[in-house]
Amino acid sequence: MKGKVFISSLVFASLWIFSSYTFYPGGRDRGEVLMDLMIRGLEEYHYQPVAINDDFSGKVFNEYLDRLDYNKRFLLQGDIDAFNAFQDKVDDEIKEHSFQLFDLSVQKIDQRVKEAEEIVEDILAKPFDFTIEESIETDPEKLSYANTEAELRERWRKELKYRTLSRVATSLKRQETKQEEDEEDFEPKSMKELEKEAREKVMKNYERYFKRLKGLNETDRLAVYFNSIANIYDPHTSYFPPKDKEDFDIDMSGRFEGIGAQLREEDGYIKVVRIIPGSASFRQGDLQPNDVILKVAQSKEDAVDVVGMDMDEAVSMIRGPKGTTVKLTVRHPDGAEKIIPIKRDIVELEETYAKSSIIKDEATGKRMGFIHLPKFYADFGGTGGPSSAEDIARELVKLKEAEVDGITLDLRNNGGGSLGEVIEMTGLFIKRGPVVQVRSRNAPSSILSDKNAAIVYDGPLVVMVNAFSASASEILAAAIQDYGRGVIVGSPSTFGKGTVQRFLNLDRFVSGGADLKPLGDVKLTMQKFYRINGGATQLKGVVPDIVLPDQYSLLKTGEKDYEYSMEWDEIPAANYEKFNKSVDGKVSNLSRKSSKRVSENETFQLIEENAARYKRNSDRTSYPLQMDAYRQMRKDLDDESKKYKDISKKIDDMTVSYVDSDASFIRSDSTRQKRYDNWFKNLGKDPYIYESLQILQDMQ
Repeated sequence: MKGKVFISSLVFASLWIFSSYTFYPGGRDRGEVLMDLMIRGLEEYHYQPVAINDDFSGKVFNEYLDRLDYNKRFLLQGDIDAFNAFQDKVDDEIKEHSFQLFDLSVQKIDQRVKEAEEIVEDILAKPFDFTIEESIETDPEKLSYANTEAELRERWRKELKYRTLSRVATSLKRQETKQEEDEEDFEPKSMKELEKEAREKVMKNYERYFKRLKGLNETDRLAVYFNSIANIYDPHTSYFPPKDKEDFDIDMSGRFEGIGAQLREEDGYIKVVRIIPGSASFRQGDLQPNDVILKVAQSKEDAVDVVGMDMDEAVSMIRGPKGTTVKLTVRHPDGAEKIIPIKRDIVELEETYAKSSIIKDEATGKRMGFIHLPKFYADFGGTGGPSSAEDIARELVKLKEAEVDGITLDLRNNGGGSLGEVIEMTGLFIKRGPVVQVRSRNAPSSILSDKNAAIVYDGPLVVMVNAFSASASEILAAAIQDYGRGVIVGSPSTFGKGTVQRFLNLDRFVSGGADLKPLGDVKLTMQKFYRINGGATQLKGVVPDIVLPDQYSLLKTGEKDYEYSMEWDEIPAANYEKFNKSVDGKVSNLSRKSSKRVSENETFQLIEENAARYKRNSDRTSYPLQMDAYRQMRKDLDDESKKYKDISKKIDDMTVSYVDSDASFIRSDSTRQKRYDNWFKNLGKDPYIYESLQILQDMQ
């Protein structure tokens, strides 16, 4: 077994300098102190600080207006004209500790929220006419700010009509289903009744919405303003008020009970970024990355619209105690909507650990070892907990003893984890040598290396990745590719996150000042990762040797799609030697053979069609407000989605089985055996695994 790699002191060694400073005795304006501390941290310790000038000012100004009223439902063009006087003055305000733009904007948005509340109450007091042929544009970037209060009212009318229409259409479909099933004692409601009920539910949702908006305090408002500044540096640099930092810590520790999905607020919508392995969502199976959450309902309660809702409030509704059920109304990337019930639960730890199976090609008799690694977990506390590198080493030994003809390591949807584990894990496949380069601001790059010459497995190797393979996954895939140790197979590129962040607790820099604390934290990007060939993993990610069709390939899924992402660059390559059985000379031929198989594979053809459908439907932003047209649109989307519902079917030429040495362990627990049987069933329908099996055979 290779020795453990400890890197924490190396990665963040420069931080002690900042922590020794004391800036304030207390008694100052809290906003001024926060601004000064955050800017000092950004200027002195961000990996790539930006010049605070008029150009910076314009970016912050536009970002702040987007966050202040992204959907353009409150502010008038005249308000924006008044704000425009500050477009090139934000930099001056930062330097002078002035908050004129902030104060003016808060005063104006508070006024407009009160006015909008009255507009909404008035509009929802009267029934809507769903026979009128009209439409709504839902993309704020295609809209201008309203010039008059009448224009703004019309915008609200269409928004509220759309929300009500959606509810009525859902109720009508539910009624029709019950009538078709001939349920006893069922009495359908009239359109008038359904419209009234839907309008009342929409009103309840907006009552909650306005209550939250009116309840925002100065800390909430300042967080929006400060993050408009911080995110100009890069999308992972941000200010966390005390409550937000507490929530972040809970998410990272995995101690909370809920559905187990990583969410992100994007363009006014709450979008699913990643499903946590072993979580309730993972086991339920319907919720997927790129789904947009439209409504949230608690068990038997009415659904609450979360479009445009603050992320914190929406997440608090989605979370809940183990054993309770939450119903999410989501819009899939193809435009189809679905209600997904998820029973909240804690993460099943076994589902987060590495596990393996034997994949057999029935046509040739060849057997592949398959290892699934959901994340790079580690025993950070040194208490004898699991180590992903040690677990992978054990799986490799088991598969070697089973005399497999090659091994596939599956890093799809693996969002990363411990850097020490990825260095040790890479060392299982190579002799000693560099694995990744880490560079800090104004400092030479450091090379993190595997120092053990032993190799646990030196046979044919495929590493599977996709657009959601990030961070540590990208480091391992890049090293395997640079050494020519194996073939990287998957989506057009991995996620592209090649930066390292660190939290700075601002309370440490204020002596005394009890009236100011708690101040919160700033998360700073302080380092970048580079491949051993010198190229950054940032932005570009890792481009596989063999690219396979991916239904998400045309959607915004990676670092490159964030605004203000740090750029790709390169540094000098590390000194390393190619693997003695490098696959570099085989890649072209392997890729050609794979492309031929893929072009003849019906499932991959459907995946490519589905990718185009996802893109086409996700680009649609205008929707009809006439009932028949709206219902027909929904029906067309649902009908179209049925063609792709079971896009993967059981592959007859491939069988999945236990590794012999695992059989008794798996069968000793009926719940565990059920999980493995379900896993094997899904593996047996996975066209990517089957193609990896073919590639491994081509390598021999």
